[in-house]
Amino acid sequence: MNPLEQWPFAAVRRNHALEHATITILSQRHPSLRLVGRSDWGGFTLYGPVGSDDVRAAVDSALQRLQSGEVGLAIHPHCGTNLATGFVLASLASYAALSGKRRSILQRATQLVLGLTAASIVARPLGETLQEHVTTSRDVARLHVTQIRRLQRGDVVVHRIETAQE
Repeated sequence: MNPLEQWPFAAVRRNHALEHATITILSQRHPSLRLVGRSDWGGFTLYGPVGSDDVRAAVDSALQRLQSGEVGLAIHPHCGTNLATGFVLASLASYAALSGKRRSILQRATQLVLGLTAASIVARPLGETLQEHVTTSRDVARLHVTQIRRLQRGDVVVHRIETAQE
């Protein structure tokens, strides 16, 4: 078993996987749909203009497909993990390129461009690896949905998906 499954964040990681799978399914059914998700210990929240029936169907399908072994649904290309990975890599590249006084401005600028280019190339695959091993969990066998609520916050449609884990 993955040692991270013993951490207090294991529930968040499972919900994060279900969030990704749900967003993927909704995006396949509605290609122009733009959603944002946020996972926590008790489930996840979706922000975006989608109907409650569509959310219910997508959540049910996502959970069933994850439990049936479609573990690739747990990884999403637009996850915040990928963004954060890119920011960290870009910050490290910038620091490495701009620190030190023995190099000329041209040398530092060249190193900065090369470092930022490398960071942008590596960010997504590294971010997806981090999703796979750190920020999501495919161990959803005991996960079940307890409630889906629609909330309207001004013009923003919000769905709260609550889960429980045996």
